[in-house]
Amino acid sequence: MANTFTQIYVMFVFSVKNRQNLIKDKYEQEIHKYLSSIVKSYSQKFIIINGTENHIHILVSIKPNISISDLIKVVKSSSSKWINEKEWFARKFTWQKGYGAFSYSYSQLNKVIKYIENQKKHHKSISFEEEYKKLLDSFAIDYDEKYIFD
Repeated sequence: MANTFTQIYVMFVFSVKNRQNLIKDKYEQEIHKYLSSIVKSYSQKFIIINGTENHIHILVSIKPNISISDLIKVVKSSSSKWINEKEWFARKFTWQKGYGAFSYSYSQLNKVIKYIENQKKHHKSISFEEEYKKLLDSFAIDYDEKYIFD
């Protein structure tokens, strides 16, 4: 076969360290824009980003030229550095260690996009911790609750 064709949709989920409510409205758009620019700079297809004051969801169509772990590593490290350079916070900003990466089929995209778009409304009735555990359970991912959050 002359070319490589892939269709790999991944929703990344990660939180601010200790799930602190630091992503305030006045910073949110700028943070989202920067995170999406990192994804694009690695030649990945950015689809949507949203979240709340303490966590982020990013949906990406990922190409096989970068691993999932390498992409999220650069997204988190570059954005932490950038946020700290902005000096928005009295203390150093960091993302929580680890992340969730959940794969979806093309037929599920509209549902996932709506889910990400409605994060603020969604989190009026469910905490991030509950949401994250539900995602892990729905994808049949084994976990020890001691190690989910730092």
